[in-house]
Amino acid sequence: MKTIFQPAFEISGIGLHSGLTTKVKVLPAPVGAGRYFVRVDLPGSPIIPAQINSVCQTTLSTELATGQAKVRTVEHLLAALAASGINDACIEIDGAEIPLLDGSAKIWIEAIQNSRLKQTPNLDSSIPVLCPIIIQEQDSFVAAIPAEYPRFSYGIDFPYPAIANQWHSWNPQTEDFATEVAPARTFGFAEQLEQLKQAGLIKGGNLENALICSHEGWVNPPLRFTNEPARHKLLDLVGDISLLGSFPQAHVIAYKASHKLHVELARKIMNSLDA
Repeated sequence: MKTIFQPAFEISGIGLHSGLTTKVKVLPAPVGAGRYFVRVDLPGSPIIPAQINSVCQTTLSTELATGQAKVRTVEHLLAALAASGINDACIEIDGAEIPLLDGSAKIWIEAIQNSRLKQTPNLDSSIPVLCPIIIQEQDSFVAAIPAEYPRFSYGIDFPYPAIANQWHSWNPQTEDFATEVAPARTFGFAEQLEQLKQAGLIKGGNLENALICSHEGWVNPPLRFTNEPARHKLLDLVGDISLLGSFPQAHVIAYKASHKLHVELARKIMNSLDA
């Protein structure tokens, strides 16, 4: 008899870039199935694996694709699932972009914690990294340094006094993602908003789902952490690295990086396994 899985939870919201409302249903998946998206609004309900080989675009978010079927801004939900030990999940969505919600992973984490989704041990069966892997673009870099346990660190430096230079680290073995990383919200800059909108981006962005910074200070305080921007970038990194299927056995360090560099690092880690 075929097992029919019921949704563990459902959440609707507006996509950051599309400005369109979509509904996400997260369901348990068979052990070993991994995390994957299903575009239920398209003919045949195509499946898009949440894997590094599915990445098709990394401009201001991470987008996955299988053929013509795409799903964008996957990083916050995937980070919440991976950090919660949910390694097998079917994510149904009726559109092309995951809802931004409050700009963080807080609502995703709370939904996971209140759901019937079951953890499977994966944080301890991490991907081996046998030698340092470093990717650099000018003064930006990402690196995976062999370590006993997975660890993530992120540094940023912006010419805005309210942000300036910040760092944050997260150790999955000892620190609670739900309280230390998940609540950190996405952020942007007041001087760039019009340019991004003209480029067809951030149609769903507003002061309720993103922190906005100007040279005079934060437009919509208060912050949840003094280094909330660095924590949010770490959140993005965790989501992008989760496309490996499990965390690498390494200290993953990023400085002034981007989704593009995150994904390049994950690909290099994957290629090192093949080698």
